[in-house]
Amino acid sequence: MVTPLSLSTDSSDDGSLVVRVIGEVDLSNVAAFSAAVAEARRAATDRQLGVDLSGVDYLDSGAIGVLFDHADGIYIVVNPILLSVLTISGLTEVATVKPASS
Repeated sequence: MVTPLSLSTDSSDDGSLVVRVIGEVDLSNVAAFSAAVAEARRAATDRQLGVDLSGVDYLDSGAIGVLFDHADGIYIVVNPILLSVLTISGLTEVATVKPASS
């Protein structure tokens, strides 16, 4: 069974692209997450891509791997509950990761 996941891509106020993710990213849907981020990266061309994970409560190691694959061209807004996992994984050392505002 596929874990429910909502993915959308839209423009932020400054015109940069943002992939908005709502739900849980795990083995059952990580391919869709990976494809959405890769497609948005291609469309973002010379700008950094935003990945908004403020609506995500769970990321498995595959999802973290996707973020590592694109770390040089993304910034991440994350649900504060996930900040420690991304710090321990080392992602905060190679990508800009900010907690979402409450």
